[in-house]
Amino acid sequence: MTTGEPVRRGAGSAQQTVRRHNLALVLREIAEGEPVSRAGVAQRTGLTRGTVSSLVEELIADGLVTELAVARGTTGRPASPLQLNRSGPAGLGIEIGVDEVGVCVVDLSGTVRAQRSAASDHRTREPAVGLDRAAALAAEVVAEAGLPVEGAGVALPGVVGRDGVLQRAPNLPRWVDVAVDAELAARLGLPVDVGNEADLAAAAELWFDGGPPDFVHVSGGIGVGAGIVLGGELFRGPGGRAGELGHVVVDPDGPACSCGGRGCLEQLAGQRALLELTGARDVEALLRDPGRATAVAGRALGVALAGVVNLVDVPTVVLGGLYARLGEPLAAAVTAELRSRVPSRPEVTVRLSEPDAGGALRAAAALVVRRRLRRP
Repeated sequence: MTTGEPVRRGAGSAQQTVRRHNLALVLREIAEGEPVSRAGVAQRTGLTRGTVSSLVEELIADGLVTELAVARGTTGRPASPLQLNRSGPAGLGIEIGVDEVGVCVVDLSGTVRAQRSAASDHRTREPAVGLDRAAALAAEVVAEAGLPVEGAGVALPGVVGRDGVLQRAPNLPRWVDVAVDAELAARLGLPVDVGNEADLAAAAELWFDGGPPDFVHVSGGIGVGAGIVLGGELFRGPGGRAGELGHVVVDPDGPACSCGGRGCLEQLAGQRALLELTGARDVEALLRDPGRATAVAGRALGVALAGVVNLVDVPTVVLGGLYARLGEPLAAAVTAELRSRVPSRPEVTVRLSEPDAGGALRAAAALVVRRRLRRP
């Protein structure tokens, strides 16, 4: 806790800067400690009670904070608890996959208020078809949620530049240099942020599931991607290409890959490869009888991840998507492979993500509300 006013007051624009800073400070304390009283916020921030009350009234007027009823039986002067306004500004999340579109709306607390998914094959169709489908589904979900949506976040299965352009997606050959942010903004009438699906899945692990400060999150599906978190921050690389684990070569003499290489991880441990290996007709059949899938996928993942662990020294690997659903047998196979390939450091912890936590889709929506909470 700090003492006194955290920032000295100035005049003109400086005074406005101080107020914005303190608004964000108070809002963060409410978000992290809710329900909390004004006195509690003042104690945690070091701001005076009068300053806190003034800022809280502004946050209430802006629809970001609400007061709860005082608990019955309270003695002395009752304090009205404060919390984030569940009816306030919301975020829209969209995930465009290879063969599916998902959409959700989250409120200021990050709670999913409405969610739907629909089959939508994007392998051979023009990007406009998938974008139209996503926008139509988004309109339905926004209407169902009934909250004022301030913006949208989009998770995509490919390399996303810092300019919001999907540069390439190996499993979506027609989606090359697509300005997804601008295209969807025009369809939705909302500001749009775009990110890589695997990066957002890692962010979800960090934000919602108490992920450690340093880990790599591997998302298994039709493609294989990884999100790297270092020091509690997502590491994307200067061009947004960090984490392309699916196209790390595991077997130089292996099968040809859509990226132009051979023996990539995706060709040995991706969904299609595991279905072919086991003869399963779909993912549910694979999960009922994984056969050799866990051993084969575990070895291939271990080989690829050993390079990541040796290079960036992450102590934890989190398995998500299909890999999380394959469960502890796969985690054990990956652990054994890493143990044999990374002998120079303490054993790497391999754990499973929560399959039903929402992952990249929920994190995409949370991009909007997290920004709103940082900049009230």
